[in-house]
Amino acid sequence: MAHESRFRPRRPLGRTAFVASPLGVGDLADRALGKERCVSVLRRALDHGLNVVDTAPSYEDGFSEEVVGEAVRDRRDRVFVIDKIDHLDRPLEPQLDESEARLGFAPDAFVFHGISTREQLSDVLSGPMERLRDRVRYRGVSSHHPEIVAAAIDSGTCDLLMFAIGPFADARYASLLARAKASGIGTVCFKTFGAGKLLGDSEGYGRPSSKQGLPRLTVDECVRYTLTLDPDVALLGLSDEEEQDAAFAAAARFTAYSPEELADVRRRAADAVRDKGKIWWDPPAP
Repeated sequence: MAHESRFRPRRPLGRTAFVASPLGVGDLADRALGKERCVSVLRRALDHGLNVVDTAPSYEDGFSEEVVGEAVRDRRDRVFVIDKIDHLDRPLEPQLDESEARLGFAPDAFVFHGISTREQLSDVLSGPMERLRDRVRYRGVSSHHPEIVAAAIDSGTCDLLMFAIGPFADARYASLLARAKASGIGTVCFKTFGAGKLLGDSEGYGRPSSKQGLPRLTVDECVRYTLTLDPDVALLGLSDEEEQDAAFAAAARFTAYSPEELADVRRRAADAVRDKGKIWWDPPAP
């Protein structure tokens, strides 16, 4: 049984008009766990009311797309699926064909993945972005650089943008939220947990830190921080039931942080990521 009332307020995802849950679920595929287990965990998140799912060919070499395809197939009309285009130096159409074959359907949006330079963005906008019109309803860009996000907004071509929002993310990203929304662009934002660095002794995505007992934040603090900044969708990993339940509970009891509380969480987040490796989503300001 779905618990959709837990995730309010829902709102249109930019100009797509899809009414999205405030939390979405990202890559949770793990071949070591097997497809049945991964599909079950994703369906559990959907059963609890989440209706935005993100995947990419590079997530476990296509396995994530297979998991998403199987988990979503019986509720396709109720879930917004975002897939990625990983290789900017390869022909576009074969990549789309391969992704759709693994999913078993066309996603709602294709997003150019990990655009990191103005040259890459220019190359995407010079032709590939336009050619997506014939294949998918919505298009966009994912980036780990605020300058690229700003340029993508200014281009007027994106229906969706994916970028970092969380307790440890460049302040420039937060300033871009209002600009994106004013332009009718849906904002699907990642790094609420800082790739896991904020929650434990990890250098990101399950890689253990060489140091132990480092500072950390709670799931509740991270989710509350991102929801206070108010992207259309906060995209979370939610790769097991315990993390799902903690995130669901945080969303259910959400109240916005005050400016002073936001500043305190940012300060403690800076302590929590220290000595945990590269922060690849937070490039230095020019």
